[in-house]
Amino acid sequence: MALMSTEGLLFLFRWIHFLAGITWIGLLYYFNFVQTPFFAETEPPIRSGAIQKLVPRALWWFRWGAMVTFLSGLLIILHRMGVLGVRGFFNTSYGWAIFLGGTLGTFMWANVWFVIWPNQKVVIASATQVAQGGQAIPEAAALGQRAGFASRTNTLFSIPMLFYMGAASHLSLFSSVTRGQKVTMAVLCAAITLAVELNALCGTSGPTKKPLSTIKGTIHAGFILTVVFYLLFETVMRG
Repeated sequence: MALMSTEGLLFLFRWIHFLAGITWIGLLYYFNFVQTPFFAETEPPIRSGAIQKLVPRALWWFRWGAMVTFLSGLLIILHRMGVLGVRGFFNTSYGWAIFLGGTLGTFMWANVWFVIWPNQKVVIASATQVAQGGQAIPEAAALGQRAGFASRTNTLFSIPMLFYMGAASHLSLFSSVTRGQKVTMAVLCAAITLAVELNALCGTSGPTKKPLSTIKGTIHAGFILTVVFYLLFETVMRG
């Protein structure tokens, strides 16, 4: 059977990666583009009911979609590194594009499991306690805001992540590269990505939080980050 060959198994991993990724990113966009604006406009009893009954179900598919996407993607990258060797992998345009997209996806996965989900559990528990006649958990609002910043950052990251995942097989970003170029590119990409991530995790206000306060600002920031990374490929990897 063709699917039992090495090529077939790799195809299955890609198929699983696509299915899980569509589930994950689809729910990410639902939370940011549909649910959050709805919650901001709706009456408290309706919002409370949705937080107790709708949000946990959506978050289950959300976090496990993220996990399956992350694990299947990791297996695909490790397979390619096994074929090309680590050095050979990072000598190719494919390797750098898929690695950059995968790195952004890894930050997104970590945000889901270690920021968004733990904080949303407190928000759900608080809404449930209030609905049962108890008191709200004092820190629930602040934790919900933290989860919101992480979710908006994932939306921001998703734009360049999807661009470079697609670019891996369909867009040549450079033809040859030196060790110095690779080190420079790695340092610059890491610094930019960490700065965006730390902006989500640290503080609750300030000018750097402004893009995350609106859907339009988040989307614009995502496209800007995509262009910044592309310009780095043009100036560093082709220079």
